[in-house]
Amino acid sequence: MMDAGWYLRRLSRMGPREMVGRAATASRIRRWRGLLDSPAASDWLPERRFTAVLPDEVMAAVPDDAGARLIATADRLMDGHADYFGVTRDDLVSPDWSFDPRTGRRAPSDVYAFDIPYRDEHAVGDIKQLWEPSRHQHLTVLAAAYALTGDDRYAYRVADHLKSWWAANPPLRGVHWVSGIELGIRLLSWVWVRRLLDRWPGARGLFEDNPEALHQIRHHQRWLAAFPSRGSSANNHVIAEAAGQLAAACSFPWFPESARRRVEAMRLLDDQLQHNTFESGLNRELATEYHGLVLELGLAAAVEADAAGVAVPDSTWLVLLRMTDALAAIVDNQLQPPRQGDGDDGHGLVVDGDGTHRWASLLATGGALFGRSAWWPSGGNGDARTPLLAALAGPHPLPAVRPERRPAHFADAGATILRVPQRDAGGEIWCRCDGGPHGFLSIAAHAHADALSVEVRHDGVDVLADPGTFCYHGDPEWRSYFRSTLGHNTLELDGEDQSGSGGPFLWTRHTRSRVLVGHADPDGVSRWRAEHDGYGRRGRPVVHRRSVELDSAARELRVTDEVISTRRHRGRLAFHLGPRITADLGGARALLRWKHRGQYRTAVLELPAELAWAAHRGDVDPPLGWYSAGFGRREPVVSLVGRGFVGGGAGAMSTLLRFGS
Repeated sequence: MMDAGWYLRRLSRMGPREMVGRAATASRIRRWRGLLDSPAASDWLPERRFTAVLPDEVMAAVPDDAGARLIATADRLMDGHADYFGVTRDDLVSPDWSFDPRTGRRAPSDVYAFDIPYRDEHAVGDIKQLWEPSRHQHLTVLAAAYALTGDDRYAYRVADHLKSWWAANPPLRGVHWVSGIELGIRLLSWVWVRRLLDRWPGARGLFEDNPEALHQIRHHQRWLAAFPSRGSSANNHVIAEAAGQLAAACSFPWFPESARRRVEAMRLLDDQLQHNTFESGLNRELATEYHGLVLELGLAAAVEADAAGVAVPDSTWLVLLRMTDALAAIVDNQLQPPRQGDGDDGHGLVVDGDGTHRWASLLATGGALFGRSAWWPSGGNGDARTPLLAALAGPHPLPAVRPERRPAHFADAGATILRVPQRDAGGEIWCRCDGGPHGFLSIAAHAHADALSVEVRHDGVDVLADPGTFCYHGDPEWRSYFRSTLGHNTLELDGEDQSGSGGPFLWTRHTRSRVLVGHADPDGVSRWRAEHDGYGRRGRPVVHRRSVELDSAARELRVTDEVISTRRHRGRLAFHLGPRITADLGGARALLRWKHRGQYRTAVLELPAELAWAAHRGDVDPPLGWYSAGFGRREPVVSLVGRGFVGGGAGAMSTLLRFGS
């Protein structure tokens, strides 16, 4: 539970308009309590059809490998097995939608939704473990397996789960009616379940002729219209809300208000996509996984509207095009993007099996809709989603000026990608430098205190790694570590984070960074320099300035750190290695080794001799030396931390990372 101090800090980050809106929301919550026992309305339209169907031949366009992965995942689901955030569930033949297998707790299911302290793990369990299966993305996988094979087993299991969920979660009761992002994604899943089951004889009886389904769909849409994310919370959540509302209003136009909902949702989606996206195409939250989530949701919603004959503004398509080009620009040679900021493995639309390359799939969809630029990277293992979305919307060329060559510096986002292309036996060297804003909006909910951090990969292998996220609720010490300054490849001063935290999704003081130089030369020497003022306090200016040089010929990366201050500060400079890297530290020199594609690779890390260096791995009190490959998962890694006094006229510190041939 959040204490009174948190509420005061949260209130301090709101403007007057948001405060008025939240007061109106609180009043509506009190009024809606009276709807709990009201009879279900049945004033839906008499003529109800589902018309946004897929072409007959579309499933034949799914690549064989993608189809095999889809069926393998669907069969595992049929056996009751699925993995959510590091927890394997074996109870999905007939799930308890309110049970959290990680903590063993069961959330109340017959309580007014807004009375439930859903952030309190002692009261409800791990809310992410509850919400994720109820996004019903496992049902879109089963429905896709039915569409691919015609096997009725998959369709009957989908119907059983939907009926079970609807019965267990009547409107406004339980934890699944608390968060708009969950309702929005669930609506999008239901649209695709209906579409993929269209040839199943029971589809119409499950949806348009089913009063319970109509009741649920309508209440989801009413909820989203009544309780929108607003103000400092209008981040990826509002995109999910608008996308789900738009998709349902287009494909389930079965209610008197459906036309109005379409117009409102299309306008909201268009406005918020622009609001949430830099002109360069990167997502303003500066959390890469949310770039992917917003892009998936935006593409799915725009395609849905286009298929329904709803006019999608060019501005919507242009934002999605810029986001796709930006993604193509920032990925490494294995098509993996940066690990910047928060990430919770969230997806907008899932119709593929486990093992599908998420980012390659997004680029494939973007390529099908907008066309591939000549500089786009190639690769990927094929997916099912791309041919399905493309069949609904078709190519969508735009009168836009696209980059003629691969962008490296995104000035508005403060992000720079330096790289040495793969040549002969030497793999690509990829380096992300962070000199951007501290997240998005006044609370910067998904930001980390990672100003001037670097992330370095060799042939797609994390060498100097961003730690990831691991958790949101329930483990405050671990939440703090994974988004701390010490947890990133940058410099901490006086034991403090660069930005000030007021809670797990709340930053009350934001570091200001600026990029001074951003020059990428893949065939020569690439240079980046930036600084931030996060350690200036009480009128005493303190600046951390960092320079990075990547020399293509020498295959080495030099990082130079300088603290500009009249005082001396206790400094901790951290370099966190990826999970595949071992390190032999001697003094201020570390030999790094890892195995990749059957060969051992090496690099030498020469560290500043001015600091005293120590290796940490898997420390827990306090946490240090950890890496999270995905939400809910963590593993120990080697973190090299140098301690000493910096600033006060001391010179710059130099770190050199030299890769072997």
